[in-house]
Amino acid sequence: MGKHTAVRMCVACRTMRPTDELIRFVRDFKTDEVIIDADKEHFGRGAYICRSAECVKLAAKKRGLERHFKRRVSAQIYAAAEERI
Repeated sequence: MGKHTAVRMCVACRTMRPTDELIRFVRDFKTDEVIIDADKEHFGRGAYICRSAECVKLAAKKRGLERHFKRRVSAQIYAAAEERI
Protein backbone atom coordinates (compact mmCIF):
# COMPACT_ATOMS: atom_id res chain seq x y z
CA MET A 1 0.00 0.00 0.00
CA GLY A 2 1.14 3.52 -0.76
CA LYS A 3 1.71 6.32 1.69
CA HIS A 4 -1.35 8.40 2.58
CA THR A 5 -1.35 11.97 1.29
CA ALA A 6 -3.59 14.58 2.88
CA VAL A 7 -6.03 16.32 0.54
CA ARG A 8 -7.49 19.77 1.19
CA MET A 9 -9.83 22.15 -0.64
CA CYS A 10 -8.72 25.47 -2.15
CA VAL A 11 -10.81 28.36 -0.78
CA ALA A 12 -10.81 30.03 -4.22
CA CYS A 13 -11.53 27.37 -6.87
CA ARG A 14 -12.92 24.74 -4.44
CA THR A 15 -10.90 21.87 -5.96
CA MET A 16 -9.41 19.13 -3.81
CA ARG A 17 -5.62 18.83 -4.06
CA PRO A 18 -2.77 17.26 -2.07
CA THR A 19 -1.41 19.63 0.58
CA ASP A 20 2.01 19.89 -1.08
CA GLU A 21 0.33 21.59 -4.08
CA LEU A 22 -1.30 24.26 -1.89
CA ILE A 23 -0.26 27.30 0.15
CA ARG A 24 -1.36 27.05 3.79
CA PHE A 25 -2.63 30.02 5.78
CA VAL A 26 -3.23 29.95 9.52
CA ARG A 27 -4.42 32.39 12.16
CA ASP A 28 -1.62 33.14 14.61
CA PHE A 29 -3.19 33.15 18.06
CA LYS A 30 -0.48 35.37 19.59
CA THR A 31 -0.95 38.26 17.16
CA ASP A 32 -4.47 37.27 16.02
CA GLU A 33 -3.47 37.79 12.38
CA VAL A 34 -3.58 35.49 9.37
CA ILE A 35 -0.11 34.41 8.23
CA ILE A 36 1.37 32.13 5.58
CA ASP A 37 2.47 28.84 7.12
CA ALA A 38 5.25 27.93 4.70
CA ASP A 39 6.83 25.27 6.92
CA LYS A 40 3.47 23.85 8.05
CA GLU A 41 4.56 24.12 11.67
CA HIS A 42 1.80 26.31 13.15
CA PHE A 43 -1.17 24.81 14.92
CA GLY A 44 -4.76 25.83 14.45
CA ARG A 45 -7.36 26.26 11.80
CA GLY A 46 -5.84 26.42 8.34
CA ALA A 47 -6.98 27.52 4.91
CA TYR A 48 -5.46 26.55 1.60
CA ILE A 49 -5.06 28.21 -1.81
CA CYS A 50 -3.66 26.59 -4.96
CA ARG A 51 -0.16 27.56 -6.03
CA SER A 52 -1.38 29.56 -9.01
CA ALA A 53 -1.71 33.29 -9.55
CA GLU A 54 -5.28 32.82 -10.81
CA CYS A 55 -6.39 31.17 -7.57
CA VAL A 56 -4.71 33.79 -5.38
CA LYS A 57 -6.42 36.58 -7.34
CA LEU A 58 -9.74 34.73 -7.22
CA ALA A 59 -9.40 34.23 -3.45
CA ALA A 60 -8.76 37.96 -3.00
CA LYS A 61 -11.74 38.83 -5.18
CA LYS A 62 -14.09 36.36 -3.43
CA ARG A 63 -12.60 37.20 0.00
CA GLY A 64 -11.97 33.49 0.53
CA LEU A 65 -9.63 33.85 3.50
CA GLU A 66 -11.91 36.40 5.17
CA ARG A 67 -14.87 34.03 4.93
CA HIS A 68 -12.84 31.07 6.14
CA PHE A 69 -11.31 32.78 9.17
CA LYS A 70 -14.27 35.11 9.82
CA ARG A 71 -11.96 38.11 10.18
CA ARG A 72 -10.30 40.84 8.16
CA VAL A 73 -7.26 39.78 6.10
CA SER A 74 -4.89 42.40 4.72
CA ALA A 75 -4.15 42.64 1.01
CA GLN A 76 -0.46 42.13 1.85
CA ILE A 77 -1.18 38.47 2.66
CA TYR A 78 -2.50 37.90 -0.86
CA ALA A 79 0.49 39.77 -2.32
CA ALA A 80 2.90 37.66 -0.27
CA ALA A 81 1.15 34.51 -1.49
CA GLU A 82 1.58 35.61 -5.11
CA GLU A 83 5.31 36.13 -4.49
CA ARG A 84 5.63 32.55 -3.22
CA ILE A 85 4.33 31.06 -6.47
